[in-house]
Amino acid sequence: MFTRIERETAVTGRLAIEDVRPQISGRLYPSKAVVGELIPISAQVWREGHDAIAATLTINGPKNSQIAAYPLRITMHQDVDNQDLVHAFFVPDVPGTWTFHVDAWSDPMQTWRNAVTKKIEAGQSEEELANDLEHGASLFEKAAAQVTDEIQQQALLAVAEELRSDAPLRTRVAPGLSVEVLEILSEHPLRELLTNGLEHTVHVERREALVNSWYELFPRSTGGWDDRGLPTHGTFATTAAALDRVARMGFDTVYFPPIHPIGEINRKGRNNTLTPTPEDVGSPWAIGSRAGGHDTVHPDLGTIDDFVKLLDRAKDLNLEIALDLALQAAPDHPWAKEHTEFFTVLADGTIAYAENPPKKYQDIYPLNFDNDPQTIYAEIYRIVMFWVELGVTTFRVDNPHTKPTNFWNWLITKVHQTHPEVIFLAEAFTRPARLYGLAKVGFSQSYTYFTWKTTKDELRDFALEIAGMADVCRPNLFVNTPDILHESLQYGGRAMFAIRAALAATLSPIWGVYSGYELYEHQAVAPGSEEYLDSEKYELRPRDFEAAVKSGDSLEPYITLLNTIRRDKPALQQLRQIQFHHTANDQILAYSKVDPVTGDAVLVVINLDPNHAQETTVELNMAAVGQEYGAQFVARDLITNQDFNWSEKTFVRLDPNKDVAHILTLPQVVGEALAKIREREVRDYRA
Repeated sequence: MFTRIERETAVTGRLAIEDVRPQISGRLYPSKAVVGELIPISAQVWREGHDAIAATLTINGPKNSQIAAYPLRITMHQDVDNQDLVHAFFVPDVPGTWTFHVDAWSDPMQTWRNAVTKKIEAGQSEEELANDLEHGASLFEKAAAQVTDEIQQQALLAVAEELRSDAPLRTRVAPGLSVEVLEILSEHPLRELLTNGLEHTVHVERREALVNSWYELFPRSTGGWDDRGLPTHGTFATTAAALDRVARMGFDTVYFPPIHPIGEINRKGRNNTLTPTPEDVGSPWAIGSRAGGHDTVHPDLGTIDDFVKLLDRAKDLNLEIALDLALQAAPDHPWAKEHTEFFTVLADGTIAYAENPPKKYQDIYPLNFDNDPQTIYAEIYRIVMFWVELGVTTFRVDNPHTKPTNFWNWLITKVHQTHPEVIFLAEAFTRPARLYGLAKVGFSQSYTYFTWKTTKDELRDFALEIAGMADVCRPNLFVNTPDILHESLQYGGRAMFAIRAALAATLSPIWGVYSGYELYEHQAVAPGSEEYLDSEKYELRPRDFEAAVKSGDSLEPYITLLNTIRRDKPALQQLRQIQFHHTANDQILAYSKVDPVTGDAVLVVINLDPNHAQETTVELNMAAVGQEYGAQFVARDLITNQDFNWSEKTFVRLDPNKDVAHILTLPQVVGEALAKIREREVRDYRA
């Protein structure tokens, strides 16, 4: 008996088409892709009996596509190990909505070739094969009739003529089995009993939705110090100057926490205290005051015109500015007076503030989307479009899992109708169903639980999960955030900062760093807490990055190198393909990535122990990196520029005081080896 999902995906025509992938929630939502990404399509296609069955993938792209503005049809390959599994690939060349469907058809040519070949090998005579020869001739005539190219048509008719000739049996059959004729039939297959599959949708975004390096900084902390050594509130002008360093490190996106006016009622003091002084600047997430709300900027930062100049400066540096979209309000936000229906009003007439027991956020009112959804939806759309029309193309969304999912589906879809280039990152540290659910309804990227994955097994399982969910979710692996200082960084020493950066930068094509990471900031506010001491969420935190680099006391050069490697290596710019390799030492993790488009290959070997040198033998799955078993090759370490001789079994020793990881470029994978990697990727994904 079929399950509900199987009933929805099966086609009950003459031939069976089942389990078409990618498919999200029974085709309710589109699958994800970006320009230039290889998209594997697969399905289970089967029929009764022994006659051959085949499948065609038909792809339709946007009108400005150079490859699929008109239907692109591809004959799908049958899997070597599972003859009912068919697969094909395509690489979208423009963003927009793409559709595909899988059609199954009886392949009389393949059935004829199989039968004739087996009968000849069994020693049957010309007389016994008379009907087969005539049937083959008629098939080639049918095939020729549907070919418009005259040369190809004549080649097929020549096969039919030869099958009806008086030549010896093998001579008569040989042209129909030739490579040249098979190529024509592959391009123009003779299809019978055609069964049409259901249409599937792929939402293709610009490449930056998948390949991106993020850096988070607080604009208000860019002002440096005054003559007395006290922090000075930064401005958009001082932030513009700070962008030069971010660009030199190779980041693509610079993310700002909220830049709006900050509430004064119930303002938090340093380290989240309830007793602020007049000098305390408050939390940027307590949005709104007499100076305005979500469509204004903090007066100490500057004006809207100053912000536009900052956008222009970022563009000159090839940086995108991501704004924080935090849908909440301080008690003195204009909404609190003008739209009390946006909030939850308690029995005593007060508005409920945010709580996450035991934490209390007296300076923040959460929104209630159920009181007046039409008004609140329209207001939030207006705010988003205000910033989009100024030139903002990326938003980091604060706690989206605490707002209705159908709202996000509505908002993102509506924004993309006029501005498909806009990227939305979900800060959804939540359960998998909700994390992936938000990705399904439109979020381009998602925060993940990477920060808490530290052991070899945890990291391996996590990496395989995010690769397997590539059609649904694009994980942004932040090594730290203003809210998250993991204990591994608190106690692991400086080598741990390099280890976590190397992992994040190579496990996913999207990673992020919160400012101060490069200075090894690691002190928590209290034992057992993941909050930073003197958290930048509640005070100004200017930093002297230049002095740290000059003294050699900065991770900035290493981060810069990681971003350079990521930019140069296509293998690290894809999410779907990762292969782990055996190491007997639980402190050493080894994995490879191969870009299925270019064949670029990278091997990462990393020591997870920040305190001790670790050694092991890496047992390389040679087929997974496109090499013959027994082969030897040279691998260059992109961290040190050293060359190493590699083979199926190679000894490795990593000392965290010198190198925490090897990031090795391997020989390019080409030809049949690359095709096998693509096929294995389909099988692994379906498994």
